[in-house]
Amino acid sequence: MLLNVLSAIGWLAWLLLFFGRGAFWRCDQRLPANGRPEENAITTESGSDRRWPAVTAVVPARNESEGITSCVQALLRQDYPGFLQVIVVDDQSDDGTADVAHAAAADLGVAGRLRVLSGQALPAGWAGKVWAMHQGVQAADAASLLWFTDGDIVHGPDVLRRLVAHQQEGHRVLVSLMVMLSCRSFWERLLIPPFIFFFQMLYPFPWVNSMRRHLAAAAGGCMLVNRETLEAAGGFAAMRAALIDDCTLAALLKPYGAIWLGLGTESYSLRDYRYLHEIWRMVARSAYVQLQFSLWQLLQATLGMLFLYALPVLLLLMGLWTKNWITVLLTALTGSLMLLAYAPSVRLYQQNRLWVLSLPVAALFYILMTLDSARRYYLHRGGAWKGRHYGAGGEESE
Repeated sequence: MLLNVLSAIGWLAWLLLFFGRGAFWRCDQRLPANGRPEENAITTESGSDRRWPAVTAVVPARNESEGITSCVQALLRQDYPGFLQVIVVDDQSDDGTADVAHAAAADLGVAGRLRVLSGQALPAGWAGKVWAMHQGVQAADAASLLWFTDGDIVHGPDVLRRLVAHQQEGHRVLVSLMVMLSCRSFWERLLIPPFIFFFQMLYPFPWVNSMRRHLAAAAGGCMLVNRETLEAAGGFAAMRAALIDDCTLAALLKPYGAIWLGLGTESYSLRDYRYLHEIWRMVARSAYVQLQFSLWQLLQATLGMLFLYALPVLLLLMGLWTKNWITVLLTALTGSLMLLAYAPSVRLYQQNRLWVLSLPVAALFYILMTLDSARRYYLHRGGAWKGRHYGAGGEESE
């Protein structure tokens, strides 16, 4: 009887997730398809043409010499009808990032469209990346739109034009894309599609994109922001200590207008994760931050993940062992919903469909990485990234 009850609860939980959480699993939030520039012309409500607004791309870069050439050149090659300036904020790099960025623009013969700022020392109370973004905004000219992207991201040539068209047509204060992550090694295939899946489950994109809901999220690799709205919300000074800058920025801006978050297959990250410890470090540095350093939320997240992903497998095995066919049937239905929900994320990364079977295993790894994130916090080791660490209070320091 206990097995049957647990199996029924698990099935109902997955029914609720599948049908009642904004269809997060569909992976269907995408920028409108590309067309010729004249087809994407921005118009006012009266139907008259409007000039494409000026855009300043801000790239906070700390020790990004390996990828900054591809990043900068992709930005400077954007097929954008309006004015575009690129600002790279060299955030105290010691690997020659600034020189490499200058050379990248010079190779294209457009050095005048790139500014490289020497970032100032990190003030007390500021997170490193937020401080770099703030400096980029302060140095931007009169651009009405700010495009924040990372130094290891490469964007397709029409991405900015499509971002701006989507932002203007919907009068949105923020338009963001979750770019494609590297998914070639074994560990990437096991853990990267689930990363996208879990993020969408936590922040269903249709709910993020609805003004009827307060839920807000963004992806830091690609964020187009209305500058006037950012200033009205207090700028980056209002979120100076944020370690998860993207979702914090989205929450700051959503009260001022519509935001939009989608999946961007035309943009991709150059950073690869060949080994487990590289993905582990990426997740562990911020997982407990996401839980607001709360033991209660950690307990809820751990038990919830075990219940959703590990328990159905265990119940199925126990049902087969005891020949309890009701339990077997219920857990088979639960597993079918789980795998059906995960399949679009696997297809997004063009992986073999059999990888859907690995989701429970991937979930266990994410549970362990989250627990390790909490362990590091309470040992005052914090999350290390780019030579900086966040301490017991969440502050980031050198």
